[in-house]
Parts: sequence; C-alpha cells; structure tokens
Amino acid sequence: MNVPHIMTPGPTEVRENVRLARSIRCTNPDLDFKFYDFYKETCEKIGVLLNTKNQVRILSGEGILGLEAACASLTEKGDRVLVIDNGIFGEGFGDFIRIYNGEVVTFKGSRKRKIDIEELKSFLEVDSNFKYATVVHCDTPSGVLNDISSICRLLNQKGILTVVDSVAAMGGEEVRVDDWKIDILIGGSQKCISAPPGLTIVSISDDAFSSMKNRKSEIASFYCNLLVWEKYYEDKWFPYTPPISDITGLRKAIDNMIEDENILLRHSKIAEATRNAVREAGLELYINEGYSSTVTVIKVPEGINDSELREYMIENYNIMIAGSFGYLEGKVIRIGHMGENARMDNVSYVLFALQKSLEHFGFKCQCDMYSCFLREF
Repeated sequence: MNVPHIMTPGPTEVRENVRLARSIRCTNPDLDFKFYDFYKETCEKIGVLLNTKNQVRILSGEGILGLEAACASLTEKGDRVLVIDNGIFGEGFGDFIRIYNGEVVTFKGSRKRKIDIEELKSFLEVDSNFKYATVVHCDTPSGVLNDISSICRLLNQKGILTVVDSVAAMGGEEVRVDDWKIDILIGGSQKCISAPPGLTIVSISDDAFSSMKNRKSEIASFYCNLLVWEKYYEDKWFPYTPPISDITGLRKAIDNMIEDENILLRHSKIAEATRNAVREAGLELYINEGYSSTVTVIKVPEGINDSELREYMIENYNIMIAGSFGYLEGKVIRIGHMGENARMDNVSYVLFALQKSLEHFGFKCQCDMYSCFLREF
C-alpha cells in the first residue's frame, strides 16, 4: 500500500519516535499500579501545555468522544444550552445537546470571520440564563479561529459554564485554560499533537465536576460519563481498560511538543507565509478574518473540480490535501499545517504540488507559490 504524505487538517504525520513508542511491550494497565502513575504524569504534562491546574484525562476515542462526553455529562432534560455557531462544528454541538434532551439556543455569527465579542455581549445582556455554552476554537472546515480567551471570560462573568472544542487548535494555538476560565476543553491526538487517531484529551474544572455531581438525574451514558473518571487515581480503577500503546505514543508526542519551545511561533509563521503565498498566486481564501495557524482554506477556482484536483496531487506528487463537507463541499480545499506538518519543507512542497496541479487543470498562478512561501523565512 502506497501511503501518500498527508497534509490534511488531521490526521497529521506521526514522528518516528512516536511510532516506536507505541511498539513497546504492554503491561496490564488495570492491574499494574505503575501505569496509573504513568497515566497521571502524562495528564499532568498535558496540563502544563494547556496552562491549567484542572484535572486532565485521556479518553479512548477520537475527539468526537470528548465533545459528546461533555454534553452527556452536563446536560439534563430541559437545560438551556447556548451554542455559539459560526461553522459546521459549532452548529454540530446542538446535535449532542438534543440527544441528551437539552434545549438548544443558538447565537449565530458570520461563517467567514471569528465571533464578534461585542455582538455576543449584547446577546447575553438580553438572555444569559444558560447552564453552559459551547464554542469551537478552530472550526476546521472553514479555518476560522475564535477568540476563546474573550468568549469564555465573558461567559464566566455571566455564570455560564464553558465547553470548548479545541481539537484542531490544541498545540498549534495558545491555550490558557485557567486564565481564560475554560471549564471543559477538548483536544484530539491526531491533530497538532501528531499522534495517531484514537484518543481524546479533556481538561475538566472543579465547577464542571460539581455541576455533574449536583445533577437531579443520572448521566445517561457510561462511556461518555466524565464523572466516572474523577477519582480513578485514588481508587486505582479505570472505567475501562486504557489503550496502553496509544497512550505510550501520546506521551512521546507530548514530550516532543514540550521540547519544541517555539511551537506556537512555528505554527503562526508557517500559516502566515502560506496565506501570503496563496493570495499572491491569485487564489482566494475562504474566510475574511480570524485565520487559524493550523489550517488554510482556499476557494476552488471556477471550472476546477476539487476531487479531481486532489486526486491528481496524490497520483502525481504523492501529496494528500483535503476538501471540505457540508455547505463547503466542493467549494474549498484545505491544507493542514499543524503539528509535524507545520514544517517549512513540508508546506513548500505541498504548495509546489498544488501550483503544478492547478496549472494542469488550466489555472495560471500569478507567482511561484513555493518561492513566495520560502521568501518569508
């Protein structure tokens, strides 16, 4: 099987030392008390990256598990929940809330820019009676980045718990959980962390745990119940057998991130250079402002089929980029420059491949994108 070089907005390339760590001989994670220490230490390392003293847990399931688990654990029948929506994943939070019988109230922002804080503030002056609110940090389908530092502080002032989807941003954008008053933050192993898919990272505040414990009804799930993880270390009991090889690989990936002192600067410089090269080439970015440092989303030029373009890149340059879905299906292509993919050589080559592929289908770029990109360094 010929595996292309993936430059998608997750999963990302996995460094060799992470792959090797996953091959280490397994113990029995339920019975070996040393593994409880290993798990706890790994969670604490993640907490340092997230600038939090809140509890951190690693769940066995792709990032969607964390999104549903947050909603399952907090939502009771009739709870009013504010869904802050300026993208596909923002809107999608509503589905989880309805599954657990919550009442969804939506604050809609433009899908081409980050949430307007003043508009949200005005909205909350009229109605702030919500148990919790959901917001997406980076909405991957469009590439828009929301200012969660302002949003979550504002919600906290109104006594509203916050649930943040940072799956596509954690590790590539600054996150200060405690300073920004984030109650539940969710990340995934396969994005900026650059470990294989399959794990959710979640930080949980004391207020969020209190809300779960003070429910009138039981949490309507076991696997999605965050409360069962509260005392795992003291009780030496995992709710289910942890995927030990995945967690060992994640630990190495986290160590890689900690050693990379300029990881956020690397992401922002790569992202800015990519956007500049795209613009100079005569292509159009999908959003107008609020750009993420982890993904660039480009409008497909008129007359070009995005699927054919992406397939041509795989067949001729062994490079895989992504299309999108929902209302953006067929309209945009997405370059993921997150984690191990946010490297100068990786992105310059994908821009070279994209330019040659666009020219094959009749679009003439106004500059050599890879040269424009490299000029920034």
